[in-house]
Amino acid sequence: MQIAATYDPEGFRDRGFVQAITPDADPAGAARAVADLEAEIGALESASRPEDPEHPRWVWPATADLAPALLRRGVRIDRCHDLALTEALLLAYEGHCGQPRSLGAAWARLHGLPVPEDRSEGTMAAPADNPTTQPALFEPDRSGLAADVDPLRAVREVYADQLRRIAATANPGAFRLLVAAESAASLAAAEMAHHGLPWRADVHSRILEEHLGPRPLDGSPPRAMTAAAARLAAALGVRALNPDSAPQVTKAFSDAGVKLPSLRRWELKDIDHPAIPLLLKYKELSRLYSFNGWAWRDTWVVDGRFRAEYSVGGVVTGRWAARGGGALQIDRRLRKAVVADPGWVFVSADAAQLEPRILAAVSQDLGMAEATQSDDMYSALAGVFEGSRDQAKLGLLGAMYGQTGGSAAAPLALMRRRFPKATALLDEAAREGERGRLVRSHLGRTCPPPSQRWQDTVAGDAEADAADDSNRRSGQVARARGRFTRNFVIQATAAEWAEVLLALLRQRLRTLDGPQLVFFQHDEVMVHAPDEHAPAVAEMITECATAAGRLVFGPSPVRFPMSVHSVECYGDAK
Repeated sequence: MQIAATYDPEGFRDRGFVQAITPDADPAGAARAVADLEAEIGALESASRPEDPEHPRWVWPATADLAPALLRRGVRIDRCHDLALTEALLLAYEGHCGQPRSLGAAWARLHGLPVPEDRSEGTMAAPADNPTTQPALFEPDRSGLAADVDPLRAVREVYADQLRRIAATANPGAFRLLVAAESAASLAAAEMAHHGLPWRADVHSRILEEHLGPRPLDGSPPRAMTAAAARLAAALGVRALNPDSAPQVTKAFSDAGVKLPSLRRWELKDIDHPAIPLLLKYKELSRLYSFNGWAWRDTWVVDGRFRAEYSVGGVVTGRWAARGGGALQIDRRLRKAVVADPGWVFVSADAAQLEPRILAAVSQDLGMAEATQSDDMYSALAGVFEGSRDQAKLGLLGAMYGQTGGSAAAPLALMRRRFPKATALLDEAAREGERGRLVRSHLGRTCPPPSQRWQDTVAGDAEADAADDSNRRSGQVARARGRFTRNFVIQATAAEWAEVLLALLRQRLRTLDGPQLVFFQHDEVMVHAPDEHAPAVAEMITECATAAGRLVFGPSPVRFPMSVHSVECYGDAK
C-alpha cells in the first residue's frame, strides 16, 4: 500500500494530509486532513508488519523534513519514496544537475510555471543547546508550493511524473533500485542523527589538552599553537607572523627565498626548507582546534552523543556529505572519544578495496573478478605485477584515477594487457568526459555537465583563456574532466553499492532488540549494539554486503568482503 503524506502548507506544525494512492500514483482513497500528522503516520505504520503486503510505503516531499519529528515520537518508518532526492537523480540524468529539487520546484516545472529556488533542508537533529526542543519542521515555505496548490495533488502528480521519467531511462529497473536505495538511505540518515554517536567529552578533553594544551579561557589560541607560531616565525627570521594569514606566510617564505606554489599540504611537503615542517605542524594543530576543538564539542556533543546532520547524496558521486559538524572529517585521533555505552560495543565494518572490486563487477573483467575472491586484491594480483603488491595497487588506482605518468606508467601498461575490459571501460569514460559528455554509474547516477567556462576553454575561446591562466591549454582542461569522469563511474557505483548495503542492514537490524546504526562513511558502517548481539550483527553485515553485490550487479563472481571488528572504542577498530 502506498500512502501520500505531506505537512500542512499553512504552517501548522502538527497538521497534514494523507491519502492512499495506487502504484501509478492515482487516488486509491479519500484525501484526509489530520490534526496530528506524526500520530497518523505512526498509527498507519504500526497497523501492520513490514513484511505484510499492505504495509505502507510513504510518498512524501522530503524525508529530511518529516522523519526527525517522527523519530522523536518513537515512529520508525520502514519504506518511503523521497520526492526531493528522486528529483535530484532524475534532473542529473536529464542533464540538469543542480536545479531546484523541492516539491514546489518539481510541480512548477511540470506545469510550466516559474521555478522557486530550494529553501534550507529540514533539520536532522534538535538544536544542540536543547536536544528536547521540537524544531518547527513543517514550515509552509519548505516545499516551495504556491499557497493555492493542493499539496496532496502536488505529491501525486510529481510522483506520477517521476515514475514516467524513470520508465524512460535506459535501464528503468536499475534506476528504480537507485531511487529505492537513496530513499532508504534518507531514513537511515535521519535515524543516525536521532540516535547519535556515543561520545565521551572527558576523553575528548584529554586528547585536546595532550595536543593543544589547556583550554584558553579568553578566546586566544591554545598554548601549543602559540608556541608553534613562534617557532615558525623564528625559523623564517621574522619578529611576528600570523600563520593563519596566507599573504603573511607567503611573503615570509618569499623573503626567505622560497616561492610557495600554494599552502596546500601535499604541495608543501615537496619543498625542502626547515620552516616547512613547522608550518605543517601549525596547520595540523590549527585544524584540530578549529574543526574539532572545545567549541565544536560544546556545539555538537549533547548528553553524550554527537548528532551529525547528514546530507544523503550530498556529493555529485552519490557519497554523503555533512551539513555542519564535520561528521565525515573527524580527526582520527578523536576516535578514542567514541566509546560504547556500558554493556554495548561497536560493530565496525568497512569494505576491503571496494573501488577495485566495483571496477571488476562493472566491467565484467573475469581476470580481475578472479582476484576479488581474496580478501586482499592487491596481494592476489601481485603475480601479474612482477610479484609486487605495491605495483598492483599502483596500477589499479592509477587506472581508476587517471595517473598515467611517472611510477604509474609501467603498472598501468600491465593493466591494459592483462585486464583489457576493465581498462577499456575506464578509458571510454575518460574520453566521454573529455568530449564534454555525461557518464553514468551502473544504476544510472549521472555526472554534472561541464560548465560554460569549460566549454569555452576547450573550444579555444581566447577570452576564457585570458581570464584564467591555469586553463590556457584546452587539452589540459579536457583531460582534467576526463580524469573526473574516469573515476566517477567507479566511485558513484561504489556509493550505490554502499547505500544498498546500508538499506539491507537497516532492515535486518530491526529483527534484533537494541542495535542502532550510528555511523556511515563511504564504505564504512558502524552499529552500536548490546554485547550479546555483536556476533549476529557482524554476520548480518557480511551477508548484506554479499546481497548488495547481487542486487546491484546480478549474478557476478565478484566478492565483496567486509573487515568487521567488535570494539568498545572506535579508535581500536583499525
